[in-house]
Amino acid sequence: MPSFLLHLIFWLLLFLLPSCSVAQTRGDVRVGDSLTAAENSSWISPSGDFAFGFYQLESNKDIYLLAIWYAKIPQRTIVWYANDGVLAPKQSKVELNSSQGLVLTDDRGNQVWRSPTNSGVVASGSMRDSGSFVLQDSSSDVLWESFKDPADTILPGQVLNRGMILSSRQSETNFSKGRFQLKIQEDGNLVLATINLPSTRANQPYYNRSSPGYQLGFNSSGYLYVLEENNQTVPLTPSVTASTTYFYHRASIDFDGVFTQYYYPKTYTGNRSWTPFWSIPDNICKSSVTTGSGTCGYNSICNLQANKRPSCQCPAGYSLLDPNDSYGACKPNYTQICGEDEGGPVENLYGFEELWNTDWPTADYDLLQPFTEEQCRQSCLHDCMCAVVVFRSGDMCWKKKLPLSNGRVDMTIPGKVLIKVRRGNVNPREPYMPDLEKTVKNKDDQILIERVLLGCSAFVNFLLLSAICLGFFFIYRRKRTKAPSQDNIVDTNLRYFTYNELLEATDGFKEELGRGAFGVVYKGALWIGSSVLVAVKKLHHVMQEDGLKEFKTEVNVIGQTHHKNLVRLLGFCDEGEQHLLVYECLSNGSLSSFLFGEMRPSWSMRIPIVFGIARGLLYLHEECSTQIIHCDIKPQNILLDDYYNARISDFGLAKLLVLNQSQTLTAVRGTKGYVAPEWFRNMPVTVKVDVYSFGVLLLEIICCRRSVERTESVPEKAILTDWAYDCYCEGSLDALVEYEPEALKDRARLERFVMVAIWCIQEDPSLRPNMRQVIRMLEGVCEVPIPPCPFPFNLQTDTPTTTLKHEPSLSVASI
Repeated sequence: MPSFLLHLIFWLLLFLLPSCSVAQTRGDVRVGDSLTAAENSSWISPSGDFAFGFYQLESNKDIYLLAIWYAKIPQRTIVWYANDGVLAPKQSKVELNSSQGLVLTDDRGNQVWRSPTNSGVVASGSMRDSGSFVLQDSSSDVLWESFKDPADTILPGQVLNRGMILSSRQSETNFSKGRFQLKIQEDGNLVLATINLPSTRANQPYYNRSSPGYQLGFNSSGYLYVLEENNQTVPLTPSVTASTTYFYHRASIDFDGVFTQYYYPKTYTGNRSWTPFWSIPDNICKSSVTTGSGTCGYNSICNLQANKRPSCQCPAGYSLLDPNDSYGACKPNYTQICGEDEGGPVENLYGFEELWNTDWPTADYDLLQPFTEEQCRQSCLHDCMCAVVVFRSGDMCWKKKLPLSNGRVDMTIPGKVLIKVRRGNVNPREPYMPDLEKTVKNKDDQILIERVLLGCSAFVNFLLLSAICLGFFFIYRRKRTKAPSQDNIVDTNLRYFTYNELLEATDGFKEELGRGAFGVVYKGALWIGSSVLVAVKKLHHVMQEDGLKEFKTEVNVIGQTHHKNLVRLLGFCDEGEQHLLVYECLSNGSLSSFLFGEMRPSWSMRIPIVFGIARGLLYLHEECSTQIIHCDIKPQNILLDDYYNARISDFGLAKLLVLNQSQTLTAVRGTKGYVAPEWFRNMPVTVKVDVYSFGVLLLEIICCRRSVERTESVPEKAILTDWAYDCYCEGSLDALVEYEPEALKDRARLERFVMVAIWCIQEDPSLRPNMRQVIRMLEGVCEVPIPPCPFPFNLQTDTPTTTLKHEPSLSVASI
């Protein structure tokens, strides 16, 4: 009998243990259940999508965060965390208590947080598939839930009522409360604002919906909306193409202050980032508040990136107050003391660094007018309160003092910015403070000391002079030895670099930026008056005919081209079999990455890029000393500088024309999708091949789509030029820009750009405008005629026709 009972108990335990395990897995938590801060310590939702527990930080394996995260994806993205992100050491514990709810204690047993439950007795808890952790009483009434106590994220099915707040974290990996918050105010307005840490006081909002409501909602279909007082639902996000059936969705107030909706494929098991779908504000750098530092810290400059995220930079002469906080305040690298110029000219102590398109609009304390730029400089130099001056409109001098706030870069900001900086190795004059105990009392001792110092000084000066002479001798001999052959490089004022210099500058050609038919481009850093990032193009097989032509073309011709919309060639190396070109390195990469990245760039950012490319081509075709056909205009060959100015790069395929030659016959050059038809028809090649490529590129900029989409599910959309012309004929330009609100508000310009693009891609080169005409049409200086069908030779008839209801009697010659 005892044996039978033992067997019965054994089998019952085997049966019950899996049941307990299932209860744990399904997210059900009983009073008394607890988790200890250790690896894989969590309660999972029934579907396995979410986990509640101790999240182990990558930076320190002994530190944990009590949090909720996505459990099925590799990134384990956190959507909620307790106690304003205060971290918990290893062996901390969270326990479900009937009277206090969830209670978090540290490794010493001290209570550090508990869930703020309403009155009632907690009977159970559960981690739900919605992403919310819920505490209930015995009647299943909700006493507390994480959805009502949010951190920085809102999920589908969650709402924010009046007075509720989302608070950003300090950085991507620091979960302490950050400087930004999203709030439904008591008046029902949805706002984004900075807060003055460590207090909770909010500054003036940098985003204001200006329409009262009483709830921000995120429905199960992935739409964010505002529920207004009349119960009208006003959507915030555009139509959702990523269904919540197959994609996870979340919306977060990120550490940089941008409120963004993201999605992520549920079945994807590899490493990837969340895809941004929608965000506010469109340009956080434009926000200007009366109190607080603005988007970035004090004395910093906000620069909007292509993905609509801000980056913060310290101006010249300033450095980060906290080197670990790139979005924080900047401090001057010197202390300016009033009266320190009494011992000599202030010009010996201070100079200016110049910036353009930059401003700190709320830091002005004086306006001098009329003033010349030199008067403006002198006024700031002799004013110990002055840190920055802005010279604007030819006679206005705005003086600014520290701390500088709301700093930003924007192409629409006029004027020259002059930042006062201390000249190198010049220290402020210290007031004379005699130390009586250390004063030399004996005059003879003073004379002896002076003689010794004078002798040492003469000896040191002799050594320095000798070293300088020897240095000049060796440098002169080295330059004579390694100077490039005039047979290879002629008529250029570019700097010559040795191969070893470029080998060292690129750290052994370590970081590759890109590659093409003739060589590979590497990132490097050179000292050219200051440390400069460069792109070093290492050419292969140069001794072959085409490669040698490219090298001579780029060095001899591009070295003589100077335009703000062309990438600048800084120098070259022609050492034996080593042929390298050194270009300026532009920080924002290629237009291809800008247009076809995760976040669609704004219409207002795309417009200046169009004009920049057009003006660069006009310079190549008509304004430089030697006319140049680029032959390979495409997004990969358009680079963007710090301020998103377009710069045309890669003249490796350029075909030079002498001044009395307007056309030439040559081998096919260029890239599929951008190549003009005359390349394949044994027709003369003129500058109109670049106009054709520009037309294709213009459509790509308008639509943020590639010229050929091989994965397009709708065949009519696969070839951009065909689809764009169809949309134009049907009057459905909205579809071209995917119903982008900003572009549709600028509909006249949108239609003008599309019409110009269609003129540029005409198969008949004689119908295409030249670049000067293109710019005039883009600017609206002249009327754009109705374009004919750009593909008449592809139709069944031999004569050009059009599918437009009206016959285009105008031609581009009438412009």
